Amino acid sequence: MGFNCRAGCGACCIAPSIATPFFGMPNGKKAGERCVHLDADNRCVLFGKPERPRFCSEVSAEPMMCGDSAEEAMRILRQWECETLA
Repeated sequence: MGFNCRAGCGACCIAPSIATPFFGMPNGKKAGERCVHLDADNRCVLFGKPERPRFCSEVSAEPMMCGDSAEEAMRILRQWECETLA
């Protein structure tokens, strides 16, 4: 059985940057910036749609990235973002 996204988390839609333009965000997305496609419950409204950025389609939930809580996921992803900029 695989690891599933934590409902209401949204860390992977906030913490990382996306350098390429995508539907609704013509300048991409800065690290820590909330994606415009997250709804009030932190769910992606583009999930499964062709407008969804490639970056997002290639990311899948896994314990190493998501940790034990939304807060831990945010810490992990912020750290990874910092490490990729170094």
